[in-house]
Amino acid sequence: MTESSMKKLASTLLDAITDKDPLVQEQVCSALCSLGEARPVETLRACEEYLRQHDKLAHPYRAAVLRAMERVLSSRASELDKDTASTIILLASSEMTKTKDLVWDWQQAASGVLVAVGRQFISKVMEELLRRLHPGTLPHCAVLHTLASLSVANAFGVVPFLPSVLSSLLPVLGVAKQDTVRVAFCSALQRFSEGALEYLANLDRAPDPTVRKDAFATDIFSAYDVLFHQWLQSREAKLRLAVVEALGPMSHLLPSERLEEQLPKLLPGILALYKKHAETFYLSKSLGQILEAAVSVGSRTLETQLDALLAALHSQICVPVESSSPLVMSNQKEVLRCFTVLACSSPDRLLAFLLPRLDTSNERTRVGTLQVVRHVINSAAAQMEDKKPFILSSMRLPLLDTNSKVKRAVVQVISAMAHHGYLEQPGGEAMIEYIVQQCALPPEQEPEKPGPGSKDPKADSVRAISVRTLYLVSTTVDRMSHVLWPYLLQFLTPVRFTGALTPLCRSLVHLAQKRQEAGADAFLIQYDAHASLPSPYAVTGRLLVVSSSPYLGDGRGAAALRLLSVLHPNIHPLLGQHWETTVPLLLGYLDEHTEETLPQEEWEEKLLMFLRDTLAIISDNAWICQLSLELCRQLPCYDEAPQEKNFLYKCIGTTLGAASSKEVVRKHLQELLETARYQEEAEREGLACCFGICAISHLEDTLAQLEDFVRSEVFRKSIGILNIFKDRSENEVEKVKSALILCYGHVAARAPRELVLAKVESDILRNICQHFSTKDPALKLCLVQSVCMVSRAICSSTQAGSFHFTRKAELVAQMMEFIRAEPPDSLRTPIRKKAMLTCTYLVSVEPALDEQARADVIHGCLHSIMALLPEPKEEDGGCQKSLYLETLHALEDLLTSLLQRNMTPQGLQIMIEHLSPWIKSPRGHERARALGLSALLLRYFLEHLRVSALVPFHNLGLLIGLFSPRCADLWPATRQEAVDCVYSLLYLQLGYEGFSRDYRDDVAERLLSLKDGLVHPDPAILFHTCHSVGQIIAKRLPPDQLISLLLTMFEALGDPEKNCSRAATVMINCLLQERGGVLQEKVPEIVSVLRSKLQEAQGEHVLPAAQHSVYLLATQHCAAVVSSLLGSPLPLDSHTCMLWRALAVEPRLAAQVLGLLLEKMSRDVPFKESRAFLLGRTPDRVATLLPLSATCALFEVMSTPAAGPAVLELYPQLFVVLLLRVSCTVGVQLPRNLQAQERRGASPALATRNLEPCSSAVDTLRSMLLRSGSEDVVQRMDLEGGWELLRTSAGHEEGATRLARAMAEHAGPRLPLVLKTLACTHSSAYENQRVTTTAFLAELLNSNVANDLMLLDSLLESLAARQKDTCASVRRLVLRGLANLASGCPDKVRTHGPQLLTAMIGGLDDGDNPHSPVALEAMLGLARLVHLVESWDLRSGLLHVAIRIRPFFDSKMEFRTASIRLFGHLNKVCHGDCEDVFLDQVVGGLAPLLLHLQDPQATVASACRFALRMCGPNLACEELSAAFQKHLQEGRALHFGEFLNTTCKHLMHHFPDLLGRLLTTCLFYFKSSWENVRAAAPLFTGFLVLHSEPRQQPQVDLDQLIAALQILLKDPAPEVRTRAAEALGRLVKLA
Repeated sequence: MTESSMKKLASTLLDAITDKDPLVQEQVCSALCSLGEARPVETLRACEEYLRQHDKLAHPYRAAVLRAMERVLSSRASELDKDTASTIILLASSEMTKTKDLVWDWQQAASGVLVAVGRQFISKVMEELLRRLHPGTLPHCAVLHTLASLSVANAFGVVPFLPSVLSSLLPVLGVAKQDTVRVAFCSALQRFSEGALEYLANLDRAPDPTVRKDAFATDIFSAYDVLFHQWLQSREAKLRLAVVEALGPMSHLLPSERLEEQLPKLLPGILALYKKHAETFYLSKSLGQILEAAVSVGSRTLETQLDALLAALHSQICVPVESSSPLVMSNQKEVLRCFTVLACSSPDRLLAFLLPRLDTSNERTRVGTLQVVRHVINSAAAQMEDKKPFILSSMRLPLLDTNSKVKRAVVQVISAMAHHGYLEQPGGEAMIEYIVQQCALPPEQEPEKPGPGSKDPKADSVRAISVRTLYLVSTTVDRMSHVLWPYLLQFLTPVRFTGALTPLCRSLVHLAQKRQEAGADAFLIQYDAHASLPSPYAVTGRLLVVSSSPYLGDGRGAAALRLLSVLHPNIHPLLGQHWETTVPLLLGYLDEHTEETLPQEEWEEKLLMFLRDTLAIISDNAWICQLSLELCRQLPCYDEAPQEKNFLYKCIGTTLGAASSKEVVRKHLQELLETARYQEEAEREGLACCFGICAISHLEDTLAQLEDFVRSEVFRKSIGILNIFKDRSENEVEKVKSALILCYGHVAARAPRELVLAKVESDILRNICQHFSTKDPALKLCLVQSVCMVSRAICSSTQAGSFHFTRKAELVAQMMEFIRAEPPDSLRTPIRKKAMLTCTYLVSVEPALDEQARADVIHGCLHSIMALLPEPKEEDGGCQKSLYLETLHALEDLLTSLLQRNMTPQGLQIMIEHLSPWIKSPRGHERARALGLSALLLRYFLEHLRVSALVPFHNLGLLIGLFSPRCADLWPATRQEAVDCVYSLLYLQLGYEGFSRDYRDDVAERLLSLKDGLVHPDPAILFHTCHSVGQIIAKRLPPDQLISLLLTMFEALGDPEKNCSRAATVMINCLLQERGGVLQEKVPEIVSVLRSKLQEAQGEHVLPAAQHSVYLLATQHCAAVVSSLLGSPLPLDSHTCMLWRALAVEPRLAAQVLGLLLEKMSRDVPFKESRAFLLGRTPDRVATLLPLSATCALFEVMSTPAAGPAVLELYPQLFVVLLLRVSCTVGVQLPRNLQAQERRGASPALATRNLEPCSSAVDTLRSMLLRSGSEDVVQRMDLEGGWELLRTSAGHEEGATRLARAMAEHAGPRLPLVLKTLACTHSSAYENQRVTTTAFLAELLNSNVANDLMLLDSLLESLAARQKDTCASVRRLVLRGLANLASGCPDKVRTHGPQLLTAMIGGLDDGDNPHSPVALEAMLGLARLVHLVESWDLRSGLLHVAIRIRPFFDSKMEFRTASIRLFGHLNKVCHGDCEDVFLDQVVGGLAPLLLHLQDPQATVASACRFALRMCGPNLACEELSAAFQKHLQEGRALHFGEFLNTTCKHLMHHFPDLLGRLLTTCLFYFKSSWENVRAAAPLFTGFLVLHSEPRQQPQVDLDQLIAALQILLKDPAPEVRTRAAEALGRLVKLA
């Protein structure tokens, strides 16, 4: 490249540096850098010259040029010669100091250039910078900044110049008055000092290892004097901070004696600034450096400043830290570093300052002090070793602080103490207790919110930190083992430590296991030596009770059980083997469940069994009595935990049951009755459970103690005391009574059955029944529960059969009274459930209830349950749903119990009669319940059926008639239950006929398989299933029951539930079909009913009843019926449609009707043109009525399945007439009177079919195909949307094409007759019909059916006859049909090749329209045919086609796509035999194809991919072809830049002579209207140049190229400008 070209290139880019888009500007800079990478010297000179010549250029753009220069210099500075380096240094120095004002980005860029050069030419840069330092004159701020940056970038190069620099700078320090200048001086001095310190620290790598600190000490002290004594007093905060930052590293360079001399003034000066600055990080950092320097020289002056230092640092550490402020956190770290320095040098003074501040009540002071204490414990462990007692004693008051932040800090201090042996000292136990106290904090007592950076809100809470600390100290600090064991055991039993049980147990398990490993003696606890530890009985009771709520407190149940298992040697020596096997089973049970899935009662029973087994193994009455005493003592501890207290009562009952001492049992039971908190429901329940469990072993003593308590003064006194408080006395008394009644109930339920019967009436019910008059709901519930338990106990006794219960009727009546008192529409309490369960138990006890009492029970319970609101959802409350289900189960049990007492058809009928009103209820949930109960009762009756003699089941028809219509109920559950009812009734009939119970009838069993169909909400499936149910009923119903069943079902036709009415109709029809022969006398009655339903228009389920009459009439007067029906008004009403369908029930009649309708349709014109009201408006086409009515009638007739044979007979005529009807009704309107009716909407009695002429014809054609067995054709059209296309003007042609495709694929054998019928339509007067038939014929050639059926020649002749049609659409479709031969009959293409090619090439020149659709079709057709014709047929027109399609490459989207794909196919055909004349076309198309890969239309880009893959082999370059195949596969993401780079590399390597031609093409696309293509062109250009060789330079008109790219740099699209700049950067390659 000549010098002038390089300058022009650089100048062009530099002129573009002023672009407003930042991305473009960045690319211009990158391009300049690319020039600089190749020609650094020339590029840098060009930049230097540009800046020098454009003195008025705004500083942001000057800065951009300077930044580009800096980037070049950062990698190419070593290639500079001294002259260039000097020129650049002078430029940068001039730019940097051109203005005295501070223009930071500009001066920073110039400074960066100097720093980059300074890495290689430090002497010249320093010389220039020193030249800018005039004696007695303040230097420019940017000069100072550059010197500072150089000190960091090249410390080894700058430090030798420091004496000279300092000697120039120090004299003018006093002259600096502006704060910005002073800040620059401070920054420079800071960097000088840091550079000097780095130099001194690495003397082994320094150029001059003889340099010492003394070389800078004097000058640094002089600077220090000015900075500290003058500038530090400034009011400008920024300057003061800059001074402080500089003083830190400068202090290390001061002479030792000077530093010692200045400390009394320096330290107070720094400390005073804390009050003036909010951001104190730099102060603390500098202070830390000064303190380190003072300590390193052994300063004695530091002692005198210690108090002030500690006070200032302490105030800093007390500043609250916000995690969102990094500087504040960094300041904390620097302050703590200062404390570390002071702790190592003056530990006593430090503690004397810190420890008294722990006694303050100020939160910040205390938290900050604790933070320092923790830090010095960790960082100055050696110095703090003998200070441990003082530190421990100083923690007394912080332990009492309730502030969460203080607590968190205290826990952290204790954690540090544990690791350094503090807790082994006297007073360490208080620290441990404090940790446990914090572990016991409930989560709700953590009020403060976590910091923004905290991921888990609970992770940093006091409790969470304490739990982690306790566990870590227990498991990782070995020296703490003997401190924590067994001391931690004493925290298990106190209530205030309940929240800490889980971490306590886990720590104790770990400690115990470590002790076990150490030996048995170390593990066994000496209780005498540890009086404060809880007894084994207390530990056992505590851990067992808390395990009853195993998932509370982070899973304390598992932790407690593990600890209990580990402690077994300290509990009792006999428990080891048993607990080792049972505790893991309990833990495994917990692992299988979660808090939501754990069955609480089952879990508690497992724990009680564990306790019973434990007591049995111990078998020591004294031990057991001591345990019971301890359990009773723990009762007050669980006042706030009712569930656990309830379980504790059960444990007490279990323990007392295992005790052999009756005195102890009586005593404890008395104490429990006297001390119980009767106001709490859970406690009343727990007390009752305790008495019940105890009664298992001590029935007499338990009842006696209850009796004694009722008669005792204690009970009476409590009643009397409560009577004093009139406002609450009655309520409190009722609660005491409730507890006692529950106790009696649990005693009856749990006591041995052989003993309880004798006590029921005399001892138990006597004390219960006297309270029945209560109004208190709680007492009422207790009464019902207790009576229920007593009744169950009686029933489950082996002596129940001989037991005569005298109070039975009284109790049943009382239960019914309780039930009737409950609200009928809501379920709030379990009273109903318990009362019905009680009645269930009582029903089976002698004496039996009378009939009226039984009816009252059934009626009362049904009314109480059936009218309840629907079953509650899960989200409404799990407890409510559970109560509902349990109550319903109780009702079921009661009804089956009552049925069991009268197992006869009459008894069953009575039960169903009670349910019948609910079965017919208009409310769905009531029907569902009634059907469910009915099914349950029928199953029960069937399962317990005992037939001693063959008797008729006389009410079978009535019952089946009641249940079977419910198979279609709206509620799925009701449908299922109805089938079950019918199933049971059929088997009951078989049972009464004498079949055995295990007999299985195949017909009846089919009912079960039909249940799945009833689940489906689809009415068709539902009623089909009902029909099947009817068939089964018809097959198994006795003849004498049939009429009663039908009459019952006729009643069901008026059912308010429409689905059930329809199901009744379905079943009636089924019964008439299956069993009509036996109903001869009743047929008139049945037909009359169906006709009346038709007159009332109740629904389509009654319409079939009239169809047979219409059929008879039509067989006698077919033509008259057809004519009359055609005269019916449009649209047809539902009755008329039904009558048309009736005409197709017999094939002969159907064929006659279809023939008449075809004749009527063809007789009249399809439409008439109405006169347009406006000139120039196209006349409206209005459908004629007779063909329209005939079309609708054809649809109705052919929609009947029986019309199939007739449709097959007339298949060709029907198909052609209907297809032509469709084509000539596209866009045709209805007559105005029918349009008005359409707008008003059809009445309910009218059919819902679309009356629009074309839609009606399409629907009829579809119906004809379906009825003729061409379902596959219809299905194919449905899937492809072909019917919808046929209806519209825009899609009609495609619809006809899809119809032909479907016919060819699925109805081929019918095509010859269809084509024969179609033969005369090519001369049709209606253009639409010609287009439709041509499209149909053209598509047939797309299938091999044309050849298989020997239709090819006739099809080609038909299309050839239409080739000159006046309609362009017909001509286009002819070309498509000819091209379809390629896919339909490819082996015939060679035969007809010349004819096909002539037609296609002629189509390319069709008409004068440059965007002719015929030409487009010709290109598409040629793309399909070129692979199949003979090569010599194609070769003669190949060049003509290639030339003719090239203009389309940049045409409309469809033409671009088609022409490019055809170009690809032409290339594919020529693989291996490409003539030079065509190869020239390939090369000429290469650039457009590559650029159109970025075409905005995806289809065009895809066509380019294909064409390029096809062009590859013709270029005779394997690498290029492989690249095309790799990158341009369909579906693969294309990284265009990477691909274009690879392509250009291969092009320039193998075809270097194409460079000029390709660049010329790119220049053409620089003006493309598509932005993406316009951006791709310069990118292509850049890559071509990048991979070109210098010898190719003559092919390129570089000036023209630069000029074109220069124009693109002004393009409105930023992407284009970016690519142009990138290309300019690559033109440097042309040298």
